[in-house]
Amino acid sequence: MEQDVVDADDGVFGWNGKIVEVNLDSGGSSIRARRLEPEIAKKFLGGRGLGVYLVNNELKPGVDPLSPENILVFATGPLTGTAFPTSGRHAVVSKSPLTGTIFDSNSGGFWGRELKNAGWDALIVRGSSSEPKYILIQDGAVEVVPADKVWGHSAKECTKTLSEMHAGSRVACIGRPGERQALLACIMNDYGRAAGRGGLGAVMGSKNLKAVVVKGTGSTKVAKEDEFKAELAKIQRIINSNPVTNDSLPTLGTAVLVNLINACGMLPTNNFQEGVFEDAEGISGEKISETILQGRTGCAGCPIQCGRLTKTSRASGEGPEYETVWAFGSQCGVNDLERVAEANYVCNEEGLDTISTGSTIGCAMELSQKGMLEKRFGKDAPAFGDAERMLEVVREMASGETALGRELGEGSLRFARSHGMPGAAMQVKGLEIPGYDPRGVQGHALAYATSNRGGCHMRAYLISPEILGQPCLVDRFRTEGKAALVKVMQDANAAVDSLSICRFSSLALSPAHYARALSLITGIEFSQEEFMLIGERIWNLERLFNNREGFTKAQDTLPERFLKEELPEGPSRHKLVKLDEMLDEYYAARGWNREGIPTDETLRRLGLR
Repeated sequence: MEQDVVDADDGVFGWNGKIVEVNLDSGGSSIRARRLEPEIAKKFLGGRGLGVYLVNNELKPGVDPLSPENILVFATGPLTGTAFPTSGRHAVVSKSPLTGTIFDSNSGGFWGRELKNAGWDALIVRGSSSEPKYILIQDGAVEVVPADKVWGHSAKECTKTLSEMHAGSRVACIGRPGERQALLACIMNDYGRAAGRGGLGAVMGSKNLKAVVVKGTGSTKVAKEDEFKAELAKIQRIINSNPVTNDSLPTLGTAVLVNLINACGMLPTNNFQEGVFEDAEGISGEKISETILQGRTGCAGCPIQCGRLTKTSRASGEGPEYETVWAFGSQCGVNDLERVAEANYVCNEEGLDTISTGSTIGCAMELSQKGMLEKRFGKDAPAFGDAERMLEVVREMASGETALGRELGEGSLRFARSHGMPGAAMQVKGLEIPGYDPRGVQGHALAYATSNRGGCHMRAYLISPEILGQPCLVDRFRTEGKAALVKVMQDANAAVDSLSICRFSSLALSPAHYARALSLITGIEFSQEEFMLIGERIWNLERLFNNREGFTKAQDTLPERFLKEELPEGPSRHKLVKLDEMLDEYYAARGWNREGIPTDETLRRLGLR
């Protein structure tokens, strides 16, 4: 291995100070260690922020996401591997083949902690191998290994095989959809965890990279151990006293939201044609608990344990989460909880994004409903409410053995366009939006439209203040003040993602808590204001990347359905998204010009000039 730095500075706390770079080019792989510069670590932290910095700086404009020139970054954060609650996460960052935007996908489990314990803050993958490979990292030893024994296998089978071959290791891998570069392919780790969105599994497949196997025996050094322990005790008390993190999520998991969102009239039903699902109770968190629940599970260092272990009459596995329940449930008009869970098992086993997979099937069901698929697919076209056919289609998308499965594997926008009805794709910038109808939440609608990675609920989760009342309740139908609120939440979430901790912790904790913990771990003083500035810097760098790739104000929008078609019934009936009332105000709050481009003054203030 070539090395710019043999070992990280012994005085480094929080970070390892090292990045490993693997080039898979067909002429022969090369491996190089390089330093994580302290100034870059301080400005971008790790995880999402570090990955965005590396992709932005090292990727040429206009690169095809599925070409060898694209890079794939796996990154941990300064809190990864510490005793901070929910700090077992990592980010995968690249240029998305689904959206063309810069894209980070966040995953939990144990894999991120293992990479950090192996002594690396990040892994950069370049080039493309002529033959299937996997990367094996065992502490400081990094090698590229033939993957012929696991190529062609599902993600579940691959994980099992490589875990047995390398005892005590953690595996991140792709399944068959990733191998054939389906745009809804994700990267699975620890069996049930996923870097799920944006088609980053297809990027991995384009490089002929089946897996990254990691085993680490180190630990993350903390600068002020005693003070950090005292701070952890305070943080744990706050998490334990919050009704969401201590009761709702541990008791019912994320599917606790099903009945609540339905009661608000914004549970997307039949491909967002309606906002009320008549049998929401039948697919709710309460129903999961009563019928198929076997136990709870969670990621490394997580006191919340929101994961569900479930079993149907035909299969078993992890999940489903709220978004998956919605995607295969009300989105497809399906009230059969067992089939919804089994669709989730298939996605986990094969490596498919459950949100985009279910949403794309729902899009196909609407096209079928309106007679757009009869000539091409006949009886094979899926229909709303047909649970068994929905499950069959998921399997077809995983295997790629049918024309319908292959077409749907490219996402709803491409599918709807190819069949003459692009307006049926419920997406932003090519990424399918999740299970909250934006007509019922004006701030959340603005967050969808302005998300740098496309239709995403996690860039700024306005469901917290607009529905859950966290940290305070705001009127979900009003537009006043929403632009500033969206900006603040986008910045805060970008910074939290760069610590590489679970976003659910922010339902109880504030930026001040994160800044304090970061300061104690690294020995570098971070104020709450500096922490928020880091998030703003990351957000603007993502925007600059998208601007250079041709994204403009025109893409900061929503499907016309949300702007012109009122919801027909329920507590959100007759509502539309009033995007025009918020977008210019949002740009002004961001310090961007009227076309959505960061001004020179903003870039100077953020240190991005």
